[in-house]
Amino acid sequence: MEFLGTTQTPAYCGPKKTCGYSSLPPVAPGPVIQECYQPYYLPGYRYLNSWRPSLLCRISNAQACQDQGAACQGTLKPPTVLPELRSGLFCRYSPHDWDKSNELQVRGAEAARLWAGRLMGDSVRLMQDKDQLTRQMQEGTCRNLGQRLSDIGFWKSELSYELERLLGENQSLDTIKKRLECAAEEVNSPLQVALECLYLREKRIGIELVHDNVEQNLMKEVDLLKCCQEQMRKLAQRIDIQMRDNRDAQHTLERDLEDKSSAQFIDEKCFNLRNTSDSINFFHGVEKVNGTISVPETWAKFSNDNIRHSQNMRANTIRLQEEAARLLETLSDQMWNQFTNTNLAFNARISEVTNAKNKLQTQLAKTLQEIFQAEDTIMLLERSIMAKECPLKVAETRLECRTRRPSMELCRDTPQFKLVNEVFTINDSLQTLQLRLRETQETLQLLVMTKCRLEHELAIKANTLCIDKKCMGMRKTFPSTPRLVGYT
Repeated sequence: MEFLGTTQTPAYCGPKKTCGYSSLPPVAPGPVIQECYQPYYLPGYRYLNSWRPSLLCRISNAQACQDQGAACQGTLKPPTVLPELRSGLFCRYSPHDWDKSNELQVRGAEAARLWAGRLMGDSVRLMQDKDQLTRQMQEGTCRNLGQRLSDIGFWKSELSYELERLLGENQSLDTIKKRLECAAEEVNSPLQVALECLYLREKRIGIELVHDNVEQNLMKEVDLLKCCQEQMRKLAQRIDIQMRDNRDAQHTLERDLEDKSSAQFIDEKCFNLRNTSDSINFFHGVEKVNGTISVPETWAKFSNDNIRHSQNMRANTIRLQEEAARLLETLSDQMWNQFTNTNLAFNARISEVTNAKNKLQTQLAKTLQEIFQAEDTIMLLERSIMAKECPLKVAETRLECRTRRPSMELCRDTPQFKLVNEVFTINDSLQTLQLRLRETQETLQLLVMTKCRLEHELAIKANTLCIDKKCMGMRKTFPSTPRLVGYT
């Protein structure tokens, strides 16, 4: 320990003077002793700021006694110290003070040395403890970073697996949606055929415009096809909404996965940092910045919620796929059953119309035969009537000639009676033949009208058969089952 400041040295100011002093000069100030810095109070150590030399007091007392004695006796004893040195005598130390100061310096040095030794030992132990604490904390931080990297890797694998499955289900859902759209478009062809069949059957004539079983099945088929289209399109819209929800879940997983990849990169960089790394630097105050928005529980819950949301979306996707598959299969069976029923109704109706046409053709053939026979009968009746004219003329001529017999010769004899009877008989035969001729002619007209009606009905039946057969020809192109369920 070093004491700052020194004692004041005497100053010699001019030649020696012999004049005496009636009083002592003012006491010069003592030496300034500056207190050094002590780490703590040393026991047994006497600080210099409380110490004063004892020689000054004795010299002052002696000088005062000399002054009083001179006043009483009137004589002065010359001083033993030169006057120039008197001022220096008041600031001198005694040997006892010098010894005591040395002893105090030695004791202070020993105390300072002991204190320094204890302080250095404590400092070494403190440095070792702090180094060990820093090393342990750094190792603990590395372990925590490693555990954090393991957790991030686990959640990344879970997110990647879930994202892969979600993408697969979304792809399958997109495929089933395309199948529904293709199936809905494929139904347009049989629907157009059914509508065309209805429009063609409106061209039937007369009595053939009947609301038969074929028309009923065609209307059912049209309604069924439209209903199937509507159901497939509604399900496609639901699938579109589900795909949008799946894309939202996909984007959430991708964003979470991207954030975890960034966090993993940063934590790996932090994990690989060492005390000898080049990229380390001071960032004062960074420990006071708290920009975190989650804790480990909420951090894990966020990824778990994202995975659960994706699993729910996948479950909905699987349900929609199964529903779409069942719907396509059910609608395909319904359309095929209705198509088969309509075709059976067409075949039955064509068979009925064909039978009716065949019957009409048979009746027409018979009617034509009857017409031919009626015409032949009319011709024979006309000939028979014409053949009766000459005999009637002969009989009437005879009667007229016999009317010219004179007088009594106008006798109603047998020839007269026979001639009259012959005339009446011939006239009666002519009336009968003419009546039969008129009846035969009326019958012929009826047969002709029947023939016309039969021919008209045959033409109608032929038109109906042509329409139904044309419809059956159009209905041969009904889509197959794979096309009805969306496979192209």
